[in-house]
Amino acid sequence: MTFPRHRTFLLVLFACSSVLSRAELPIIAKARAFVGPDEALNSVKSIHYVGSLITPDPQDAKKMTYVTVEIILQAPYRQRITASSDKSVEITGLDEYDAWHRVQDPKDSSKWRMQLIGKPQIKRLRANTWENLAFYRGLEREGGKVIDQGNAPADGVRCRKIAYVHSDDIVFYRYFDELTGRLVLTENEAGVSIREQGEIRVNGIRFPKAINTTSKDPKGHEQTLTLTFDKITLNESFPASAFAIPPISGR
Repeated sequence: MTFPRHRTFLLVLFACSSVLSRAELPIIAKARAFVGPDEALNSVKSIHYVGSLITPDPQDAKKMTYVTVEIILQAPYRQRITASSDKSVEITGLDEYDAWHRVQDPKDSSKWRMQLIGKPQIKRLRANTWENLAFYRGLEREGGKVIDQGNAPADGVRCRKIAYVHSDDIVFYRYFDELTGRLVLTENEAGVSIREQGEIRVNGIRFPKAINTTSKDPKGHEQTLTLTFDKITLNESFPASAFAIPPISGR
């Protein structure tokens, strides 16, 4: 199953316990404290991002394509991403253990196609949802593992490298500044690197203003995509229908 290039990279993008586990790594507490106070982090049940994605044009790598993006994440495992351009509107939804992808004509909503997403991609969508909502804590309770991989420099900063292992084929490597707890770099098991840039504060919590995702295309050429946020809203309540598989006969 294949997905449009900008949708694939969106997937690469971006613990609800108030008591620290005795076994929790000190760097995780420091990383959370850098982002915001525990009370604020633990209160987050949904995040609503609105922004834009800049990607290379599939027909001409020297040209850039601008896509309007809306991302909704709601605990425990619900996600909806809408990517809109003058050529198409693409919607991907996750509803616990079900997921779907729909593409429609922006000028004629009666022209659309939809496909259900298979188990491997559902697992990745669930992992991405957790990574955005948990603020680094609690993966063990979801059946994953958090592994301290020791000191590792990143972008000239002395960091602690922590592996968040959702499964053998879904791993996020987080590089936290040992001094401040700031997230310096994220890598995944495929070698994609993600760097946060700028800052937006919402309810006392730090969010990045932009996310830069760097990977290599099939020809081995490095490319960077930039997702910039214009607005971030916390703890809105979204109906189940926003994430559920749309009826085949519906528009």
